[in-house]
Amino acid sequence: MGIPPERVRTVAVVGHTGSGKTTLVEALLATGGAISRMGRVEDGTTVSDHEPEEKERGGSLFTTASAMTWTPRVEPGGPEEQPHLLQLLDCPGDPDLLGQVDAALHVADLALIVVGAADGVQVGTELAWRLCDDLGLPRLVVLTACDKERAEVDRVVAELKERFGRGIAPLELPVGSEADFRGVLDLLSDQCCTYEDGTPTCGPIPDDLVDEEHAVHDQLVEGIVEADDELMMRYLDGDVPSVLELEKALAAGVAAGVVHPVVLASATRRVAVDRLADFLCEVGPSPADRPTLLADGELLASDAAGPAVAVVWRTIDDRFQGRLSLCRCLSGTITPDAVLRNARAAADERLHQLLSVRGAATEPVQEVMAGQVFAVAKLGAAGTGDTLASKGCEAVVDWSAPPPPAHEVAIAPKGKADDDKLMTALHRLQQEDPWLVVRRDDEAHQTVLGGRGGVHLQVALQRLQRKFAVEVEVGEVAIPYRETIRAAATAEGRYKKQTGGHGQYGVCTLVVEPLPRGGGFEFVDAIVGGSIPRNLIPAVEKGVVEAMTRGGPAGHRVVDVKVTLTDGKYHSVDSSEMSFKAAGALAFTEALTTAGTVVLEPVSTVVVTSPPELQGDVLGDLTSRRGRVVGADVDGRGDAVITAVVPTAELRRYALDLRSLSSTRASFSVEPAGYNERPAHLAVT
Repeated sequence: MGIPPERVRTVAVVGHTGSGKTTLVEALLATGGAISRMGRVEDGTTVSDHEPEEKERGGSLFTTASAMTWTPRVEPGGPEEQPHLLQLLDCPGDPDLLGQVDAALHVADLALIVVGAADGVQVGTELAWRLCDDLGLPRLVVLTACDKERAEVDRVVAELKERFGRGIAPLELPVGSEADFRGVLDLLSDQCCTYEDGTPTCGPIPDDLVDEEHAVHDQLVEGIVEADDELMMRYLDGDVPSVLELEKALAAGVAAGVVHPVVLASATRRVAVDRLADFLCEVGPSPADRPTLLADGELLASDAAGPAVAVVWRTIDDRFQGRLSLCRCLSGTITPDAVLRNARAAADERLHQLLSVRGAATEPVQEVMAGQVFAVAKLGAAGTGDTLASKGCEAVVDWSAPPPPAHEVAIAPKGKADDDKLMTALHRLQQEDPWLVVRRDDEAHQTVLGGRGGVHLQVALQRLQRKFAVEVEVGEVAIPYRETIRAAATAEGRYKKQTGGHGQYGVCTLVVEPLPRGGGFEFVDAIVGGSIPRNLIPAVEKGVVEAMTRGGPAGHRVVDVKVTLTDGKYHSVDSSEMSFKAAGALAFTEALTTAGTVVLEPVSTVVVTSPPELQGDVLGDLTSRRGRVVGADVDGRGDAVITAVVPTAELRRYALDLRSLSSTRASFSVEPAGYNERPAHLAVT
């Protein structure tokens, strides 16, 4: 893997589910000679989709890394042919699995956004584009399945321009359409390339396509030279830039994120797949073009001679090799048995054996250089997002924390054997996928598993059973309702018990009154004259607290009350802490019964981001959930941003329902916002 950073291309292959990402990666690997023949997604024989869950579902669920070497074609007068290392990160397209996509984009230098030429721009396309925007990641768009029925390149290019702006720059025109698609017109070189069984034949533009090609060619050249003042002046003076000059200017525009080239391909028939590999090498940025942002705001250059720095971007629990950490070398050169420092864990990690990765297959390598993706087995404490650096180097990569879960379920082991293994298995699942959240609700005696949505959790539960032989029952997460007293009330608690020896005697009078929401608990000692000895007063408070925890008349924990101890009686022999604790609990319970209580329900602040045309539907849905809209705005992309306070019980299925309502085009975040009184006519479930 001794290829310098300047000739490394790390490409995250992203897009909508079913757009052809995995088939395209398979075609690239076959065209580059990395595999002998293409597998099929339908048969579960592809390099990328090797997990049993992926084969069962017929699609990618995890990001898979595959490397290949590729020597791009050389234009006349260009530099000598040089092999490049193409590192392809095949990402899942389901919106529930954005954690996998986010990790891949963090270590990629270019996003290859795959769009079906028949289906056009879809939700997954927009989500991938948004993630790239957030990370400032350069993009290249490939229209796949151009030979498919209803494939319309012009329509899809128009959609791309409408959704994503003027930066969309088509580099090719199709030769033939639908089943007759057989090649492309290269708008940079003014050549026609047609394919027979994956083999290209290139020559002049056919006469019947010359006018159309020249018109689009001129538009493309004008768009490219706009970003280069020198080229622009020459072009205006009638000096047409060479293909090499145009490619260089195009590459600069791609790296700057202002130009997004669009190319065409048919992966199944291997039409223009070789040209796609060329484009990735020619216009895609290298690690040397994109220094890594560190947590302290500094930039780390991708220098093979610099300090050794790597980041763990995915963790795999492999049944044969144990925990396998997929890493990217960001700086320096790493060799087997290197010792790097894990800053988060404050521990040294020995990288015993370095492995190149292609799907599920690994192969030992003797070194990895800056920019390269590799794997290492059995690291001690390193997890996803951790930085490993040579001693004396303080570099820590800026790795974003996973968002709070959008959907949760309660899980319980089916049997004793499952109970013994459950928490260990969940911990190992979390190591693989940090976007999974496990928490224990001691109040409801539930183990709660959270994630982005239904598919995310279904896959996690499938893996829990297959990989760790743990079976669980799935239920709804309990809602932590509360109670508070309706109005002020005074009550006496009298505890008297005679057992033959010393008895138990304690009497106390309490005034219980409500506090404002979120007021918690306040205990006031108003005893005067010594009616209760000072050393026994804390026992009264303890009894009240225990009664609050046990719950009020409706069975829920009591909150937001002020309790004032005003009077009492004691016996010099029979009074004790136990008797006054019992008296305090009795008086508190009596006050609640006398005044009555109200049930409080937890509420959450929900922020929904949706396309503007769906704003009315989202508002209506929030209102139907007893939500109170507190704000509506528009973000920098023109999307509607709606903020509402909604009862938490009404959000149990919100991730699933919003996905259905918006066809996955809307997203949301949730934060706890305290408690409100639950309407009396609604039964608590």
